[in-house]
Amino acid sequence: MFLGKKVIVVLPAYNAQATLARTLKDIPPGIADDILLVDDASSDRTVDTARQLGLNVYTHPRNLGYGANRKTCYTELLRHGADIIVMLHPDYQYDPRLVPAMASMIASGVYDVVLGSRILGNTTRSGGMPRYKYVANRALPSSRI
Repeated sequence: MFLGKKVIVVLPAYNAQATLARTLKDIPPGIADDILLVDDASSDRTVDTARQLGLNVYTHPRNLGYGANRKTCYTELLRHGADIIVMLHPDYQYDPRLVPAMASMIASGVYDVVLGSRILGNTTRSGGMPRYKYVANRALPSSRI
């Protein structure tokens, strides 16, 4: 429990084997009551790596896309009784060290939702975001929050 709330981190994964261990290592200890990984039929060893790291793993039998992966994430989070949900992409484009700060904002009761930005930290490209996605995220008005 973190500030009296059950915090569950969920990782919507697709071919995240290369960055999964680093992402988990940088989630500060004591923040998450549980960490779940939902794999969208990765072709690498994401699932094996996640199991070796002790995660609860849920898999899609075939690739259903990001939207379906998120739906499965939410279904499992509800089933596990999360009070605070942190969706963290295991590709390390978001900094896991910020999970406590974001969870604290929710636990305070002041905020219902806290969103991170891959763009503001200026590490997006070095974190692995393809150039075309970076350009689209910068250019599209709906991507600016």
